[in-house]
Amino acid sequence: MGDKPPLVFLHGLTFDRRQWAPLLAELPGRRVLTLDLPGHGQSPSQSTYRMTAVADLVQRAVLAAGLDSPIIVGHSVGAVIATTFAARHPARGVVNLDQPLLPGDFGTLIRDAEPELRSPAWRPIWDKLLDGMGIDSLPTAAWALIERTSRPRADLLLGYWEEILRSTDAEIQEERRKDLTVLADREISYSWVTTSPPSPGYAEWLRSALPKLEITVLEGGHFPHLAYPKQVGLILS
Repeated sequence: MGDKPPLVFLHGLTFDRRQWAPLLAELPGRRVLTLDLPGHGQSPSQSTYRMTAVADLVQRAVLAAGLDSPIIVGHSVGAVIATTFAARHPARGVVNLDQPLLPGDFGTLIRDAEPELRSPAWRPIWDKLLDGMGIDSLPTAAWALIERTSRPRADLLLGYWEEILRSTDAEIQEERRKDLTVLADREISYSWVTTSPPSPGYAEWLRSALPKLEITVLEGGHFPHLAYPKQVGLILS
């Protein structure tokens, strides 16, 4: 598989790189780099978790690993970082695992919950979000893996959601549009794996920026790489 581009994996918020184990088992022989995002796992905390700052730190790790123009695979917030990365640094493609690029209703929820997120009462906010991610529908081993790899902290939630908390939907949409335009101009492939059929309006917005966008629907919870590792592995192969 030496002729295939390397893969770089970016996990979701509060988790760590161990969560990729079931998917990596479907990619024998492929050169991969799994990273702990800043503030997660064995990666030290940072003064800022803005998407551009994290993307630049990812590039440092990619260069240190000697990789050239990888495909960036991101889950949840990791997919936003992957998209930002590919617009700023050499990349062959992006695989987005279940992450809309616009805040939508989620942004409203987070902004409304900001006072609680900045108080000792932050944890129920995260637990409520986690309850809606369809973890109970996963195989037992995958559910246990999520339990082992999740280490939520208020500073991580506030840091990685800073863009949502400090920017309007229109401002975020414009930033995403700029990034996607760069990807289209550079002919960087973009594949979106979503666990529910996208709304026509959002899909149309994506395709207006990425005419060659590939959309795969694998219905279920928020963790397609754990619910469908074989199918996601085929997309990456």
